[in-house]
Amino acid sequence: MKKLILLTMGTIIFPCGQDMAEPQNHAISDGFRYKIEQFEDIKILRYQVPGFEDLSLKQKKLVYYLYEAGLSGRDIIWDQNYKHNLCIRKTLEAIIEHYEGDRDTEEFQNFMIYIKRVWFSNGIHHHDSTDKICPEFSKEYFVRLLRDSKGAEFPLQEGETIETLAEKLTPILFDPLIDAKRVNQAPDKDLIVNSANNFYEGVTQKDVEAYYENLANPNDKTPVSHGLNSKILRENGKIIEKKWKIDGMYSQAIAQIVFWLEKALTVTETDAQKASLEKLIEYYKTGDLKTFDEYNILWIQDLESRVDVVNGFIEVYGDPLGMKASWESVVSFKDMEATKRAEIISHHAQWFEDHSPIDPKFRKKKVKGITAKVITVAALGGDCYPFTPVGINLPNADWIRKEHGSKSVTMGNITYSYHQESLGSGFLEEFTYSEEEKKLAEKHGFLAGNLHTDLHECVGHASGQMLPGVSAEALKNYQSSIEEARADLVALYYIMDKKLTELGVTQNSDVAKTEYDSYIRNGLMTQLTKIELGKNIEQAHMRNRQMIAKWVFEKGASENVISKKVREDKTFFVINDYEKLRALFSELLKEVQRIRSEGDYEAARALVENYGVKVDPELHKEVKARYEKLGLAPYSGFINPVFRPVVEKGEIVNVKIEYPDGYASQMMDYSKRYSFLPTYN
Repeated sequence: MKKLILLTMGTIIFPCGQDMAEPQNHAISDGFRYKIEQFEDIKILRYQVPGFEDLSLKQKKLVYYLYEAGLSGRDIIWDQNYKHNLCIRKTLEAIIEHYEGDRDTEEFQNFMIYIKRVWFSNGIHHHDSTDKICPEFSKEYFVRLLRDSKGAEFPLQEGETIETLAEKLTPILFDPLIDAKRVNQAPDKDLIVNSANNFYEGVTQKDVEAYYENLANPNDKTPVSHGLNSKILRENGKIIEKKWKIDGMYSQAIAQIVFWLEKALTVTETDAQKASLEKLIEYYKTGDLKTFDEYNILWIQDLESRVDVVNGFIEVYGDPLGMKASWESVVSFKDMEATKRAEIISHHAQWFEDHSPIDPKFRKKKVKGITAKVITVAALGGDCYPFTPVGINLPNADWIRKEHGSKSVTMGNITYSYHQESLGSGFLEEFTYSEEEKKLAEKHGFLAGNLHTDLHECVGHASGQMLPGVSAEALKNYQSSIEEARADLVALYYIMDKKLTELGVTQNSDVAKTEYDSYIRNGLMTQLTKIELGKNIEQAHMRNRQMIAKWVFEKGASENVISKKVREDKTFFVINDYEKLRALFSELLKEVQRIRSEGDYEAARALVENYGVKVDPELHKEVKARYEKLGLAPYSGFINPVFRPVVEKGEIVNVKIEYPDGYASQMMDYSKRYSFLPTYN
């Protein structure tokens, strides 16, 4: 599971409450420019990879090979998101290269903004709301762009011409009703028929649920994640699965991934790392989900390697039924100093489990194999690029977590980039009610956010257990929101606990107060900057945050735990009693864990729909207006650094790192070098 970035700011304090200007082991370059571009609601950032130069040559080569493997799967996420995405991307990029008309017109600038938004979302549906991104130029202008791009190699299918390509793509791009949402979670709709993702074709929700119910074995204590790595469709009247593997669907791209993973095998750091990569390669070759589980267990057991990778079909946020996994990659190495804080938390995982306020029958009697670290990200790919999480806890299979444990990571250099870019933005001045609240955020915001991520990933996702016979997919379209809420509530409950001060992770309750302020502020107000006026909340993490914040605000109203205050026509939410708020977090955690453990779909539906989906239209309008005056963009994404091998006499003798500053140029370069799939798959 992933944790996405919150709207937080502050001075870096890291680790264990010690004030510092920068992370201890980071040689941060003076004058490094983090923000490189802003358009619409998006800003593009860079991140540094401090410590890479200090790695051994073998480790550098390993990072380089894994980096190439992570870029080789880029086409997969595009095709998974929508079946026409690769055709659209290739068409738009051909126009960029060959258009002979005036590029200084407003329409061409709107065309460029459109393709930048499409790049950012890995397709034509918004990465967060999953609504179709509509062009701000006309259909006629699009046809003119096609005709005036002489010599362009458009992705024409057999028998197609530029004219028929235009006829095919024009309604897809411009008609808002055609494939309007990539992920439709409306409880009164057929979730499959009304979602535009490319995980299903020619089938209904009932078809899919019946198909996988027939495969499920309620007595299996080690069930595979059925459907995780396949497309399901109807062929000759029968429902079949097309596996994503070599010699199956996405074979060309997966073969390239495997090519680089096999290179990585030659420079692994430990036997455990080599064994896990060998099993990952086997999984890509066979598509066998038992092999994937075996890989995950081996990956968990690799504790000594400094370099690490997530590569595969992992998260299920893109599927309204929570079964099909999007392809992603994160290449990283351990931040040795910053990891000390995370290790303290993971070493006391049993204490956190034993003292959880949830029903004892939902607690794990023995917590196994939970490890945590802060990582330096070297490269992002697939569903983690350009928009990335700040924390990850894997694997997702409940029985593996229970029997073998999990790995939790906080992306230290990514959160540092967010922090550095945010300085001086005016955000805190606009949305904090008091000078005290603002000062707490400035002093403790960075540590509070990272500590929340540590607890969310390491303790939250790794805690609790399902009752026997309860399927991980029982909550269907509410599964992701409930699971993220569960992890957030664990973090919110424990960040205020005196145990963290005893362990030396925090100095006092000010860090917890800072996080409580930030969470309520974000859940009730500032995350609304990401939502179009008149729209509901769709993204799972955002639903969970509003659900929690709105629930505790309502339940604490009688005791005035949180006050809604208006000053100079500006709304604020002010916490009056932090201890009572923690008690409310505890109460909600008990219920959310029960829902998750028992697979109570109706309770999940009621909680999410009543608190997490609907938006107060007047508050929404106000918050958007206040935010827009600051000239900020609510969404941030990253371009990757470039790793270049230095070759002498046929051998790599060094790997150099470069920091490009061109968003469009990186996207165009990736399309040239990592386009391995046919236009339609």
